[in-house]
Amino acid sequence: MTGTVGAVSAVEIRLRELGLSLPAVASPVAVYVPAVITGNLVHTSGQLPFVDGVLPGTGKVGAEVGAEEAASYAAICAINALAAVKAQIGDLDRISKVVKLVGYVASDPAFTGQPGVINGASELLGKIFGNAGSHARSAVGVAVLPLDAPVEIEMIVEFA
Repeated sequence: MTGTVGAVSAVEIRLRELGLSLPAVASPVAVYVPAVITGNLVHTSGQLPFVDGVLPGTGKVGAEVGAEEAASYAAICAINALAAVKAQIGDLDRISKVVKLVGYVASDPAFTGQPGVINGASELLGKIFGNAGSHARSAVGVAVLPLDAPVEIEMIVEFA
């Protein structure tokens, strides 16, 4: 997707059409940076589903958090990752491809639906970027995530 309209990118217009907007980049919760550039790739650090600096829910998916709710949190993580990308490259219209998405799901031991949870991020990226949003992906169940977040997403995007 290309073409900036005024000072707002076409990607951000698409986000608005979906009822979404980019937040400020979340402050790191430890010693790292939200994203780095190497060559023509931006690698984000893991992004939690912060909304206005607060986690909207905590706990294990399959216990305290339902799978659908966790999928919505994965989408929030993806938006937060895009904010980190924008801070590095200045304009989301420069993204030519979402290359890789890694999703971590804090899971109850009996929960095995991690791919469905991470679909929340993958489907949103497809809505935003079309074919350029198709990506390689891992969906990993883990015992616990920082701040007891249910989901964490990191991504790699290619830009021009």
